[in-house]
Amino acid sequence: MAFLGARARCSAAAAAKVAQRRRLAEDARGPPSPPGSQRAALYVHWPYCEKRCSYCNFNKYIPRGVDEAAVRRCLVTEAQTLLRLSGVRRVESVFFGGGTPSLASPHTVAAVLEAVAQATHLPADSEVTLEANPTSAPGSRLAAFRAAGVNRLSIGLQSLDDTELQLLGRTHSASDALQTLAEARRLFPGCVSVDLMLGLPAQQVGPWLGQLRELLRRCDDHVSLYQLSLERGTALFTQVQQGTLPAPDPELAAEMYQEGRAVLREAGFRQYEVSNFARNGALSTHNWTYWQCGQYLGVGPGAHGRFVPQGAGSHTREARIQTLEPDNWMKEVMLFGHGTRKRVPLGELELTGCEEWEKHKSPLQDRSLDFLSVWRKFWPWGCALTWGSLTRQVA
Repeated sequence: MAFLGARARCSAAAAAKVAQRRRLAEDARGPPSPPGSQRAALYVHWPYCEKRCSYCNFNKYIPRGVDEAAVRRCLVTEAQTLLRLSGVRRVESVFFGGGTPSLASPHTVAAVLEAVAQATHLPADSEVTLEANPTSAPGSRLAAFRAAGVNRLSIGLQSLDDTELQLLGRTHSASDALQTLAEARRLFPGCVSVDLMLGLPAQQVGPWLGQLRELLRRCDDHVSLYQLSLERGTALFTQVQQGTLPAPDPELAAEMYQEGRAVLREAGFRQYEVSNFARNGALSTHNWTYWQCGQYLGVGPGAHGRFVPQGAGSHTREARIQTLEPDNWMKEVMLFGHGTRKRVPLGELELTGCEEWEKHKSPLQDRSLDFLSVWRKFWPWGCALTWGSLTRQVA
């Protein structure tokens, strides 16, 4: 244990030094104001987890051992390559997702941020978010991430009911979640988001609203409500298919969502996207970039990105998907500088959708769900299935 503590202190010290070099690089680069085609958000995928949750079909792996130094080098290399290929001159936000990126060392986070700051302009006040699970984020580790350059946390609480947490395969208890939340708010005041799931098998509206109200007594200024989606290949999907668990009731889920929106509104939160609610101006810059159809680069195994490659013309945006499996992704990065597996030029539908969004985005900032009319017009398969009763009321 003493050895592990020494390693953690060394990692934190190294991360702090890297973060200091990054700040110096930012100061030297100055504050350019490039056009929209040269600005982007950056998503970094850490694919490893302690265990696979029963509902999750994300690109994640449970390794016997991770050569983190090698993964770090590949993340840095791929970030540098994609920034060069995209011609992006300013990164407005960085989001470390997963997987469980709070299992990575703060040094890895700092190294990626330093590489970005050296390759382009990363303003000192850019939003840098890290997803964290309660069991991998004690206070000392969160402090080290803050020293590395993280300034916002997204905590996967998912539930404040221990039975539901066990059903979901989570490794933490409700007590663990609340303790981590308290530590996070102390270290990142005003910059902590929490996730709460709804629509679980056998879940009822009243008890779930009780969880939400309890969370509001303890949380910060950003809450995300996510409906359970039963995905093929997950343990929960199999249990429901075999009849060992009841299928989630979509009407109950819609009622939870509607009632939850009302509770959040009463608490001063404003909805700026289907799942995300914020007060005191604490909306996620990174999330908002997605919903405004902004450019974003995806770094890491299985990451997605959408940007205009340099030399492709000012109107041809591509969707890119990186190689899924970490070992193969690393081999490709070492050979080619990036692990892009698939490139898809975006067609008229996607570009028209973005243009329509641009026309609507000003009033959207004041009216929380007006965007559903735009969303339904261009992505009709995206909302009518589980949100039927909801969209009838807000459209």
